[in-house]
Amino acid sequence: MKLMADRRISAGVAKLMQDERVTKALMTAMSAPAKAQTFAREQAEHIARAMALATEGEVKDRRRTVRRLEEDLARLKAAQQPASGATGSPKKKSNAAE
Repeated sequence: MKLMADRRISAGVAKLMQDERVTKALMTAMSAPAKAQTFAREQAEHIARAMALATEGEVKDRRRTVRRLEEDLARLKAAQQPASGATGSPKKKSNAAE
């Protein structure tokens, strides 16, 4: 903080920040971690596809689909229950009869 309070240093920093090359280098340095993470994720997905493995995103999609199908099935069963309750439900076959 003491260094930044010095007018000569803060003026020098301001002058550096006006240099397009310095700002471009800083932006590149700041974006490097994100680029590395994106590259690593893409490579992992590529390897997963090559090995016929499901990626994390595909597993999430499948779980979401299964959950939706289970909810639809529960709704259909609930809609059928009052109708079959009025007519009487069919008896189950016993295992001895088979």
